[in-house]
Amino acid sequence: MSFAEIQKRAMAEWEMLQYSQTPRILVGAATCGRAAGAEAVLRAIDRELKQRNIDAIIVQVGCIGLCYAEPLVDIIKPGHPRICYGNITPEIVAQLIEDYLVKDNPRPDLALGTIGDGAVDGIPHLFDLPVLKSQLRIILRHCGFIDPTNIMHSIANGGYAGFVKTLGMKPEEIIEEIRRSGLRGRGGAGFPTGQKWDLCRRSPGEEKYIICNADEGDPGAFMNRSLLESDPHSVLEGMLIGAYAIGAREGYIYCRAEYPLALERLRIALRQLEEYQLIGDSILDSDFSFHLKIKEGAGAFVCGEETALMASIEGKRGMPRSRPPFPAVSGLWGKPTNINNVETWASIAAIMQRGATWYTGYGTGKSKGTKTFSLVGKVERTGLIEVPFGITMRQIIYEIGGGILEGKRFKAVQTGGPSGGCLPSDFLDTPVDYDSLTSAGSIMGSGGMIVMDEATCMVDIARFFLSFVQLESCGKCIPCRWGTQQMLDILEDIANGRGRPGDIELLQELAESVKDGSLCGLGQTAPNPVLTSIRYFRDEYKAHIEEKRCSALVCNALVSYYIDPDKCQGCVICLRSCPAGAIRGGKRVVHVIDQDKCTKCGTCLNVCPPRFAAVVKASGERPAIPEEPVAVGLASNNRGGQQQVWPLQAK
Repeated sequence: MSFAEIQKRAMAEWEMLQYSQTPRILVGAATCGRAAGAEAVLRAIDRELKQRNIDAIIVQVGCIGLCYAEPLVDIIKPGHPRICYGNITPEIVAQLIEDYLVKDNPRPDLALGTIGDGAVDGIPHLFDLPVLKSQLRIILRHCGFIDPTNIMHSIANGGYAGFVKTLGMKPEEIIEEIRRSGLRGRGGAGFPTGQKWDLCRRSPGEEKYIICNADEGDPGAFMNRSLLESDPHSVLEGMLIGAYAIGAREGYIYCRAEYPLALERLRIALRQLEEYQLIGDSILDSDFSFHLKIKEGAGAFVCGEETALMASIEGKRGMPRSRPPFPAVSGLWGKPTNINNVETWASIAAIMQRGATWYTGYGTGKSKGTKTFSLVGKVERTGLIEVPFGITMRQIIYEIGGGILEGKRFKAVQTGGPSGGCLPSDFLDTPVDYDSLTSAGSIMGSGGMIVMDEATCMVDIARFFLSFVQLESCGKCIPCRWGTQQMLDILEDIANGRGRPGDIELLQELAESVKDGSLCGLGQTAPNPVLTSIRYFRDEYKAHIEEKRCSALVCNALVSYYIDPDKCQGCVICLRSCPAGAIRGGKRVVHVIDQDKCTKCGTCLNVCPPRFAAVVKASGERPAIPEEPVAVGLASNNRGGQQQVWPLQAK
């Protein structure tokens, strides 16, 4: 079967689905949706339809990016626009089917927005909402719109057309098109993709490999997982194009085993490619043959580094090696190898379909196109986003993300994962591109973006990320193995009230040594969170060391819990709830916390009735309060009738 015939069949199936006179119900069933309860929602939909004898088509789609509103359910009634509903529960399913499918009430109160042509009174267009209005979907173009397990959905929407186009081009022409597009590797380093392909193609030898690095391991990052779960064919098409351009006949997708749904959908997609002769020997009766295998990684963060990844594929322990030679010259089993990440491969097909000139119309001077980010942390609307390079941090956090949770003050944003940096509010208007982030002391990384509010301790954040990279260090080189451990020891001392004068300078000195002496990118960038947090939040480090105070009230060793005697009503709720038995008092008697027994679990703060708010979490110098229980109402008299001032209470 020719590709034109496959396309014709796919379009017929797609149009039949789009113009069906049967209602369609689309459910976001990627990992984010499932974690929020999408499978229970699917069961509820099936049950309600059967009970009411309603004929409807149920389609499981991928992640459209609105993770904060999961589970998502879209309903398309014949002759009506598609309506997207968020935060759906099994109970709401029954209401929706009754009200909309039976009684024709679209329930604007439950709807997020409409998709496509047409309008519904009281429901905005989904892509006019602030969360989506500033986004530009190139990489995520099909996510949330197609069934990722049905190759016909992908082909009907342009899938594999770019690959078929390249089969009629010379490899050098393809590489030149990618070079002109300005596409840079989305895995973090940002190396020009066209240049990388050209180096591999020019390397001597008939046997060459290409690899997709899907070993996404940054805390808070899920871009690659969501893309593989929602549109695996965009990635596979990019790999086919790259293999043809470079001259590779075999490739690997290296994906961590913790992504079972992504792996399942990749395997389904590969079987479908084989069925339609889009992979294997003599693809579409051409001279091009390409075979692709999946390698499951065990979850080691260091295997995201390309030489460690290749070692793992070869069956060795995942440890990096020194370069040169670079993989383009000597990679997998000593053969020329090209490695790109999931997002880079997914960009290739769009570029080959629409052209380099179209792609360069988006982005900035040296950062063309778009970038996906997982926007997480203390932000109202978390999720998967795709934005053009050049957009500012402020636009991402306040327009797309909806601002800081509970109206709190923005403090910092972490970009680039454990190897990135923490940037304060001074950088909110910084354009998001490779060069701007690097100059600020951070990196683009693979696309994790963690937002922090005023209740975040930057010493604690630096400690968290450094403990992660220290744990994930392969231990091959001493600067990374011992340098990160020594840095972590100092941070532990500072956070636990044992910080000493000179610790900040020692941290900086160690950090520079680790950066300069480490073998691979993990060690070379591991100190970034520490260096940027010192650079922009030095006062917090000094307060921890000199005043033994954590202003964010996060570092437990520097925090104490007290009971305000003027507010305590002697209700004994905290006394009965304290797991350590550290509270003394009685009914109508002001309670006192024994600091020697207190484990700082915070139970007393959580159970104290809000109308009293007697329990105070404070840091620094201990306030002067009674050390023994007294009758309610007498506390002020015991202090000479003077009003107690609590300067250490969190504001």
